[in-house]
Amino acid sequence: MSSSFGKIFSISTFGESHGAALGVIIEGCIPQLEVDYDLIKSDLARRKPGQSNLSSPRQESDSFEILSGVFEGKTLGTPIAIMVKNTDAKSEDYTHLKEVFRPSHADYTYQEKYGIRDYRGGGRQSARETVARVLAGSFAKMLLRKMGIQIQAFVSQVHQIELTKPYWQLNLAQAEKNAVRCPDAEVAQQMEQAIEEAKLAGDTLGGVITCVVKHVPVGWGEPVFDKLQADLAKAMLSINAVKGFDYGLGFASVLQKGSEQNDSFMVKEQLVRTNSNYSGGIQGGISNGEDIYFRVAFKPVASVKMEQDSVNIRHENVKINIGGRHDSCVVPRAVPIVEAMAALVLADHYLRNVAVKVQPFA
Repeated sequence: MSSSFGKIFSISTFGESHGAALGVIIEGCIPQLEVDYDLIKSDLARRKPGQSNLSSPRQESDSFEILSGVFEGKTLGTPIAIMVKNTDAKSEDYTHLKEVFRPSHADYTYQEKYGIRDYRGGGRQSARETVARVLAGSFAKMLLRKMGIQIQAFVSQVHQIELTKPYWQLNLAQAEKNAVRCPDAEVAQQMEQAIEEAKLAGDTLGGVITCVVKHVPVGWGEPVFDKLQADLAKAMLSINAVKGFDYGLGFASVLQKGSEQNDSFMVKEQLVRTNSNYSGGIQGGISNGEDIYFRVAFKPVASVKMEQDSVNIRHENVKINIGGRHDSCVVPRAVPIVEAMAALVLADHYLRNVAVKVQPFA
């Protein structure tokens, strides 16, 4: 089972939804990086359950403990181990699911692959695992911030309610002003109402998160298999419930002709820039200095509060009512997860780019 991600700035996560703790080991982080504890706390708070009436009512403080790799507030350059303990796991809520596979979850496939599974809250399959990614992502953000790189994700769609303004016409800082994390207050209110209605009906909704990355220098990414957008896509598609990824114009690019879509070059303030940014800040798999922007589509949460058809471990047809504590729409809590995975990709490519530029011995 692969629980690792990245090549130079790399992480390995561990833990289950109802285990003692979840955590991550970070390797490749540069030494003498000042640790921003408030950033870690903030990112965890944005991801944790129970933060609003739109999220799972599970109450986890998500207090973190750094076990190694940090001394007197600075990184040592050695592996960083950091964890969060589980304090509000109610495993008894899942006893009735011990022999039943939940529809559209990983229960069946995991059981068939390994012959065993932790049915308590989904075990390793649970989105609770993403707390480890957010921990690691905070360290990647600290590294990127030294170069002035800014990463901002926000909810741009919930079900059929969609932001129509492009991101550059919005004040993205407003995304943290509401529970949905949408930078348009009026649209956010509509999204929140739709989620509340789905919640009352025992149903769930999907949505889209848009992420914008500013000030990435020219030259990050590799030209063939490790294209920057390819690694971003893998990172995003590894997040629970993600069903789609596109960057720049994405699928909408097929609606334009080449003459309409080409990003023409110009020189501005002695820098090569583009007049438009349909490419989404990446050309040939390598960053071109413009804003990188992409979208991530999340399916509706599979845990609906209504009776469904399923099968048990004896392959008998059964009826199931999942119960438990779940989000009615995961996208508001997934915003910091998307940011974290983007930061991990960019931190890794930054270090890989530095390595490429090292001059060989004479």
